[in-house]
Amino acid sequence: MSDTCFYKDGLNFSCQRCSFCCGHSPGFVYLSRSDLDRLCQHLNMSVKDFVAKYCRWADYYYGKQVLALLEKPNYDCIFWDNGCTVYEGRPSQCRTYPFWAWVVKDKESWDDMAKECPGMRAANGRHWTFEEIEANRQEYIANVPMIREEVIALINELDAQHPL
Repeated sequence: MSDTCFYKDGLNFSCQRCSFCCGHSPGFVYLSRSDLDRLCQHLNMSVKDFVAKYCRWADYYYGKQVLALLEKPNYDCIFWDNGCTVYEGRPSQCRTYPFWAWVVKDKESWDDMAKECPGMRAANGRHWTFEEIEANRQEYIANVPMIREEVIALINELDAQHPL
């Protein structure tokens, strides 16, 4: 793949804290089990309390609903406040941006996203190697959001382990 890949020599990207990827327009930050665990640990919250306070159900493929973060009324992420308030515990979707599979599938997709993201066109941006980009792309692909039934079962299981 690296021989024909447009990013075989790497790409430059440095977050400019513009919040383009964190708000301003409607969207979803889907949460996998590892995302949920990481955020709960970071905030020292139970799964049940975290889901109740910071999450919503988002329609997904095949009629499924999946766990996603809430948005503020202006469409900013619930955790955006002139910067990410959960940066160390942020979801994989956030940590892997802009190296999402559909963004790095070809140069045209990368350039199209770069029109909106100043970090992707920053002259002095950090250089990401092919291997780093691939690791992020693979993490993005592997990060499957939790469906409603899985979350409810997890909450019920945890409640049963720690009854009041």
